[in-house]
Amino acid sequence: MSSPSKRREMDLMKLMMSDYKVEMINDGMQEFYVHFNGPSDSPYHGGVWKIRVELPDAYPYKSPSIGFINKIYHPNVDEMSGSVCLDVINQTWSPMFGKRSYLAVFR
Repeated sequence: MSSPSKRREMDLMKLMMSDYKVEMINDGMQEFYVHFNGPSDSPYHGGVWKIRVELPDAYPYKSPSIGFINKIYHPNVDEMSGSVCLDVINQTWSPMFGKRSYLAVFR
């Protein structure tokens, strides 16, 4: 990739072509909602979840901000704010990671 904006576009297009429902915020490519179903082999089966993803200007060199909009009880999600608390997102992020890394919390 020649620039962070091209990488952001590519990752977002792959996400939009996947099984997830993606809803853009403010006509930009940096903020969006992702809707997904709870995994069938989990206590979240039957639920529909909505997260807000914000990709910073420096993405993929800086990690995205991710938070649940609806209430969820999960060890990797802050109960009060809905923020996803994973080392791969908050501390050990690398440009090699992409949408698979920040969507891994859902599978």
